[in-house]
Amino acid sequence: MSTATAAQPSTETSTAAAAAVSGPTRGLVEITKVRKSFGATEVLKGITLTVEPGGVAVIVGPSGSGKSTLLRTINHLEKVDGGHIAIDGTLVGYEVRGKRLHELREKEILKQRTGIGMVFQNFNLFPHLTALENVVEAPVVAQGRSKEEARRRGLELLDRVGLKDRAGAYPRQLSGGQQQRVAIARALALDPKILLFDEPTSALDPELVNEVLDVIRELAKSGTTLIIVTHEMGFARDVADTVVFMDEGQIVEQGSPQEIFTNPQEPRTRSFFSKVLEPAFNI
Repeated sequence: MSTATAAQPSTETSTAAAAAVSGPTRGLVEITKVRKSFGATEVLKGITLTVEPGGVAVIVGPSGSGKSTLLRTINHLEKVDGGHIAIDGTLVGYEVRGKRLHELREKEILKQRTGIGMVFQNFNLFPHLTALENVVEAPVVAQGRSKEEARRRGLELLDRVGLKDRAGAYPRQLSGGQQQRVAIARALALDPKILLFDEPTSALDPELVNEVLDVIRELAKSGTTLIIVTHEMGFARDVADTVVFMDEGQIVEQGSPQEIFTNPQEPRTRSFFSKVLEPAFNI
């Protein structure tokens, strides 16, 4: 949200934001009327979406539809221009004072982000740190955990993603699939309420895609809320509770994999899937 907008949101927005606090949950994501523009281009046009605790929402759609931008607003890597986002009833990036939204200080925003794990397309590992050091860094620095505790937890997580034997390897010594699995372990190290995946396999060679998707499939069974942007339609069908189809900055249609893939209601949805799905694709 721009400085002017942040200081003077509409009464409707601030009232709704003030009412966003709900009962005790872990991983409830509520996105309400979110708008975002880059210059004159409106990228998100009033997105409203709820993901229940432990739910798996997979966002699909053509390139440029606003999927990744939406994902980045959830942890305030992109400031919204309107609307608001709440996790477990707490606004992300803002607080309500009177009838106005005010952006939190950077320190408070960083603290919020420790509960929102994110896995990027291009891994974003520190090249000068080993796999284990990459996983241990954030719990020690951001959460103040002891190095011994963080190291023990880091080894457990590397084991969980099948890389305990590569704990001492540097990113350059790992395949793309291995680097992405380290990135997933790093995101898990902060014990986040939700995990965001932004095209987690798009930078991988085809033969490495499944090793990453298999890890995410296991996470989908763990009870952690997942929001995944992907072009992997078979994967979306397998793991999603809810499939969200976006186009031109809007949610066109959402529903179960069965509903969206086999019986989409909107012409734009049907047109998209007619181009990207194999004729034999079915649930």
